Amino acid sequence: MSSSPIERREDGIEPLSDVAARRALAFDSHRRWFKRMLPRSLWGRSLLILILPLVMAQSIATWIFYDRHWETVARRLSTSVAADIALTLDSLTPTTTENQRDAVFRVAADDTEIAYSFRAGARLPAGMPETGNSRIEETLAHAVTQRVGLPFVISGEDGDRNFLVSVQTDDGILLAVVPRDRLFTPTTYIFIMWMVGSSLVLFAIASVFMRNQIKSLRRLAVAVDDFGKGREVPNFKVEGATEVRQTGLAFLRMRDRIQRAITQRTEMLAGVSHDLRTPLTRLRLALELQKDDPRAAELKADVAAMERMIQGYIDFARGEGSEQARPTDFVALIRALVAGLGQSGPPVTVALPEECMLPLRPDAMHRCLVNLIANARRYGKHVWVTVVESNALVEVLVDDDGPGVPPADREAVFRPFFRLDSSRNPETGGTGLGLAIARDVVRVHGGEIALEDSPHGGLRARVRLPK
Repeated sequence: MSSSPIERREDGIEPLSDVAARRALAFDSHRRWFKRMLPRSLWGRSLLILILPLVMAQSIATWIFYDRHWETVARRLSTSVAADIALTLDSLTPTTTENQRDAVFRVAADDTEIAYSFRAGARLPAGMPETGNSRIEETLAHAVTQRVGLPFVISGEDGDRNFLVSVQTDDGILLAVVPRDRLFTPTTYIFIMWMVGSSLVLFAIASVFMRNQIKSLRRLAVAVDDFGKGREVPNFKVEGATEVRQTGLAFLRMRDRIQRAITQRTEMLAGVSHDLRTPLTRLRLALELQKDDPRAAELKADVAAMERMIQGYIDFARGEGSEQARPTDFVALIRALVAGLGQSGPPVTVALPEECMLPLRPDAMHRCLVNLIANARRYGKHVWVTVVESNALVEVLVDDDGPGVPPADREAVFRPFFRLDSSRNPETGGTGLGLAIARDVVRVHGGEIALEDSPHGGLRARVRLPK
């Protein structure tokens, strides 16, 4: 037995094909995860295409600004403060009296906005860190180290509105209270706020613009869906971008061609029907006059079979015809249909809701259900018709207890003129158009039909119609 593509050999060495299979599985899994993260709508993807480069560009610009501008400005401001402190220290000498020192501090405070004081004989505590974790303190500490060259400690004061720089000298500790404004520039926050604000404005403008562009595509999609379900699309307006307008015009031309083809086919078949039925009527009259001829009965049966075949062909080729969809009580239509079947033939049991309004072509849907129920009554002894309603769909189940259809032939029986009875005898199975007509009608309404095993032992025809 061959091993799985991701199994290891007995010697523990993984074959190259297994490695490739693992990588392919991992890549497919990663790709599926990536696709799940992407927006599904065209509007969302368009916004992503517009906004993602904008966000990346602004993020890069912000990083460059922070790395270049902020670092440069902060370093220069800290160097300036450190230079002022160093200049004040140079103004002090061992022979300076307390009054002279206070005078120097007053002049320095007026010129630099830094308040000074001196603690004679004091020493900095041993093992105390020079600075905290603030980025401003680190920059200032670097500048003080270069400019002053003496032991120092930097700490916050008044809720970090000021910074206290304590410099150890031979005679004591010089205390310098540095205002935060001397070390900080608000342009960083202003720049970030400006970038975020402009991004939000651009995002809002792009959202409105893209929504208006997508709106025309949604209208086109609704019009195409309605036309595919056999509904009228009389007021469709071509609008939007050039490509969307081209698509809308192509849809209108396609709609006109399809409607013209349907009209021509219906008119042609009406003429064929008239031309064929006229000689058949003459044959029937001639046979009625030959009552004593023993072959007249057989010929009458042949004429009747020909009329049924012609009517079946016309019903199939006529398709949707010129009938327009309108709101119809589907349940009332089924009740009337079953009531009109009469007592002859197998009984029909119905299980229906109180009401179910759908946009239908009543005559076409009536023809579809008649074909399905007639097919079930032809082969079964009992027929069940059930309607199941959900939020988006309405299902019609037609069950019988007959011999059913082999699974291999369940798709083939929908082909025109296909019959399980190879003799093609109309008395044993019709013309082979009943299910073809039923599927054509259901698809015109935007639905689908399928054959399944019935819980009653026969065949089930499941019809799904959108609301």
